Amino acid sequence: MENRITTKKLTILSLSLAYAMILSYVESLFPFFYGVPGMKLGLPNMAIVFILYVYGSREGILINILRIVLTGFLFGSLFGILFSVFGALFSFIFMVLFKKMNFFDMGGVSVIGGIAHNIGQLFVACFIVKTSGILFYLPPLLIAGAITGYVNGFIAERMKIHLEKSLTGRFL
Repeated sequence: MENRITTKKLTILSLSLAYAMILSYVESLFPFFYGVPGMKLGLPNMAIVFILYVYGSREGILINILRIVLTGFLFGSLFGILFSVFGALFSFIFMVLFKKMNFFDMGGVSVIGGIAHNIGQLFVACFIVKTSGILFYLPPLLIAGAITGYVNGFIAERMKIHLEKSLTGRFL
């Protein structure tokens, strides 16, 4: 098996990383607060779900980790990186598992990712503050993760369809 990367693949991965970083920055500019501190729309997940479906889990996790580290150092903090890494890894594991089950479309897998991301971050928060009292935020986080996950997955699916049409329907 040849492990060579084509120019087209490198370009799409690079643009997806840039897209995810821009969405992270935009998300940081417009706080989304509905009674839960730190609640976000999960906009960068559009790029991650897109890469997961177009190229697979290896490329998806690479773009995800690069996005977290780069945006964390550019726009965030070390503490923010910690929360993002755990939420993103938890989310990504579940998205890969549910994608392999082939039961959901991109929107459904993205919903799973949004919910798992919130659960992962709550586990980290419980560990850091050493109390389970913050699990009080779980219901609104699950609802927000489901809604924003679906919207992000829907947009990612449209991006994939559009890109497939513009690149003759094949990804290498």
